[in-house]
Amino acid sequence: MITNGYKQSQGDHTLFIKHSAFGGVTVLIVYVDDIIVTGNDEVEKKTLKWCLAKEFEIKGLGKLKYFLGIEVARSRQGIFISQQKYVMDLLKETGMIASKPVRTPIEQNHKLSEAHEETAVDREMYQRLVGKLIYLTHTRPDISYSVSVISQFMHDPRAVHLQAVYRVLHYLKAHLGKGILFKKGPEIDLAVYIDADFAGSAVDRRSTSGYCTFLGGNLISWRSKKQSVVARSSAKAEFRAMAAGVCELLWVKIILEDLRIQWSKPMKLYCDNKSAISIAHNPMQHDRTKHIEIDRHFIKEKLESGLICTPYVPTGFQLADVMTKGLCSNMFHESVVKLGMEDLYSLA
Repeated sequence: MITNGYKQSQGDHTLFIKHSAFGGVTVLIVYVDDIIVTGNDEVEKKTLKWCLAKEFEIKGLGKLKYFLGIEVARSRQGIFISQQKYVMDLLKETGMIASKPVRTPIEQNHKLSEAHEETAVDREMYQRLVGKLIYLTHTRPDISYSVSVISQFMHDPRAVHLQAVYRVLHYLKAHLGKGILFKKGPEIDLAVYIDADFAGSAVDRRSTSGYCTFLGGNLISWRSKKQSVVARSSAKAEFRAMAAGVCELLWVKIILEDLRIQWSKPMKLYCDNKSAISIAHNPMQHDRTKHIEIDRHFIKEKLESGLICTPYVPTGFQLADVMTKGLCSNMFHESVVKLGMEDLYSLA
C-alpha cells in the first residue's frame, strides 16, 4: 500500500507519502514506535490504519495533540505547536523554575570564545543540557541562534559558556507558552529570508548563516549555522547563505510536488545585501567571485530557469537577523512576532 509512494528517511524519522488514483494524498510519519497518519484521503487513511492494526499492536489516540514532546492545539486562528510541557520539565530538572526572567536569550554583541582561562564545567552535564535545548528549537526559532552559539563549545565547556546556557533558560522562563501559529491564507507563497553575520565568530572569524522559510506566510523551516570556511567579504558570506536558502527552497518544492501541490511561480529569496544580489545576476564578475564559483553558478542557473527571484529587502525588514546575531530587546521581539510566533495564552 505504501510501496508505490514516496519515502524519505533521516535518522530515526521516516516519511511516507502515498498517492491515490483519485488525487488523494496520505502521509505516514514514523519515529521509532510513534506514528502520525494524515492526509486528505479518508478511505486510504482508514485502510492504512487497518493494515497497521493487522500487523502490529497499535492504539489510536484520535486527533493529534501531543507527539514527541510537541504539543498541538487548534483555535479559530489556526494550528498552534509548542513545547510548553517540555520547557517546564527542563526548568524543573535544572532548578530554574523560580529563576529571574530575561527578555532575550543571548546578549547583544556577545563575544563568546573558547575562554581557556575560565573554570571548566562538567562536560557531560553541559552536553546533555545543550542537547535538550537543540531539540527545543524544533518549535522555538527564537532560541536557534543562541543554541547554535552555545553548542560550539560542547567539546570543552567553561563557566562563561554555562552562564550563556543558563541565560537561555532564564529567557524560556519568561516565555513558556511561545510557539508557532500556522494560519490559513488565501494564497500559497513560497519565500525564504537569508542573512549572514560577517566574521561574527570570536573563535575563528567565520560567518554565521541563517534562513527562515515561509509557506503561505507561515514559518515552516529555519536554521542558524556557522559557515564551514572563512569568508573574505560580507558579500561572499551572504552569497553562501543565499546558496543554503536556495537549497532549502528546492527541498520544500519537492515535498510540495510529492503532496501534489504544483508550483509555477518563482520562489522568492529575500536578501539585504545588494552586492550579493548583483553577483548572482552578473556573470562578468568572475575575478571577484572565484572563491564562491560553484555557489554562483548554482544560484545563477536557478535564476535563469525562473525557479527563484531575488528581491531586495531593507535590513530593517530582514527577518533572518534573529538567526545570525544577538539583537537588542526591541528588535528581537519585533522579529519574533514577524516570524509568526505567539504565546499560547494569547490565543482565543
